[in-house]
Amino acid sequence: NWSGSLIVASLTGAFGSSFLYGYNLSVVNAPAAYIKKFYNETWERRYGFSVDESTLTLLWSITVSIFAIGGLVGAIIVTPIVKFFGRKCTLLLNNVFAVTAALLMSLSLLVGSFEMLILGRIIMGVDAGISLSALPMYLSEISPKEIRGSLGQVTAIFICIGVFAGQVLGLPEIFGRESRWPYLFGAIVVPSLIQVVILPFLPESPRYLLLEKHNTSKAEKAFQTFLGKDDVSHEVEEVLAESRVQRNTKLVSILQLLRTRAVRWQVITVIVTMGCYQLCGLNAIWYYTNSIFSEAGIDHETIPYVTLSTGAVETVAAVFSGLVIERLGRRPLLIGGFGLMVLFFAVLTVSLTLQKTVHWLPYLSIFCILAIIASFCIGPGGIPFVLTGEFFQQSQRPAAFMIAGTVNWLSNFAVGLLFPFIQGALQTYCFLVFAAICFAGATYLFFVLPETKHKTFNEISQAFAKRNKVTLEMQEMNHHPGERKSSAEQESNFTSSVDNGETKKGIV
Repeated sequence: NWSGSLIVASLTGAFGSSFLYGYNLSVVNAPAAYIKKFYNETWERRYGFSVDESTLTLLWSITVSIFAIGGLVGAIIVTPIVKFFGRKCTLLLNNVFAVTAALLMSLSLLVGSFEMLILGRIIMGVDAGISLSALPMYLSEISPKEIRGSLGQVTAIFICIGVFAGQVLGLPEIFGRESRWPYLFGAIVVPSLIQVVILPFLPESPRYLLLEKHNTSKAEKAFQTFLGKDDVSHEVEEVLAESRVQRNTKLVSILQLLRTRAVRWQVITVIVTMGCYQLCGLNAIWYYTNSIFSEAGIDHETIPYVTLSTGAVETVAAVFSGLVIERLGRRPLLIGGFGLMVLFFAVLTVSLTLQKTVHWLPYLSIFCILAIIASFCIGPGGIPFVLTGEFFQQSQRPAAFMIAGTVNWLSNFAVGLLFPFIQGALQTYCFLVFAAICFAGATYLFFVLPETKHKTFNEISQAFAKRNKVTLEMQEMNHHPGERKSSAEQESNFTSSVDNGETKKGIV
């Protein structure tokens, strides 16, 4: 099932998209002290006095958190972009944001403008917001249902690889020095250029070509390329069957999707999983990592190298999830991942509270940190993106990804804004808040989430039909009331609209 074109498309798409998201999450950690010094020197050169500590902290907080604001913008604008340009072309055009951001951030020291660095971060956030919706959409539409979960996990795997790459390049021997930190941001250009060179030679999503562009000839060629076989009549008929069930392929707006009773529980489940994805406390783990390693007696200069173990564990766990997701399914990995995080958060709370009384407890804290990261990457780290692509029909998918992206980035911003206050008030007990969120998410998913592995999009809709209290036919009445046609009439329209392999405008 894994054709060469499918592998190249997934790796190239992820390298220029989700890899950059992960990279930009970690790349600001290593040069933080040097960037703050740059801010202070720039301020003193402009105004003749050093910036006060509170203003410097504010500038740094803006630099870090504004990435999420850009991500929210990207998530909001992605729907009209993927509708007009398609999935593949959206990924290609998105590199304009990445290259622009890389130039602004890497040249900020040379020009002496910290505003360029902040502006670059928000533009890079826009790139991430678009890619984290367009990439899972593209991967879910080009893959056979038997490996849709594994292919979808490529997004999470490359996020982890990006985080790890940011940690490695931030080492003092590479770019983690005062004179070299701009190169950390200039490196963003490399994955973008690789994607621009390779991705144009691969087809657009066959589902997009068939259901939204009504181009049967190109859709068949795309299926043949991605599946590695000549006879794709079954796959084409499967997509057309989805089209007949949908009655038409007019894209649904966010408001229409929220009002559609037939997908009510799918929308709620996406909101819950995406919310828990950001609110489960992994960002808090990164905040505590250096202090916990220090408490364990690890030398300050050695900590950056030990921290690489967290990125390595992330990557290994994400790859493991990709290998077993089609055997174990989405449901046990997602629920099990949140459940294990609850357990290790509880142990970590006890360990941090008592670590000054027992000499070996700091090592238990290190183990808990690695275990929490692994538990997250096994399920919660990637499966929410897979589920968003699986829960909805073609016409609903862009709006669904916009909702998921909005929840994702708002939750990300909320954690960055509120965590310092939570940590200040609760100290080590702050992890119990995240344990409660993970427990609530696992409980909800246990009662609501059906297994989706190896199922078609229509079969997944049927799995939710009972909970939504609608039949499959009623689902389509909710999708597009007043625009329904019989299956026979649609097939007649489709057949009569084909001319030399190209379908004419206005069919279906």
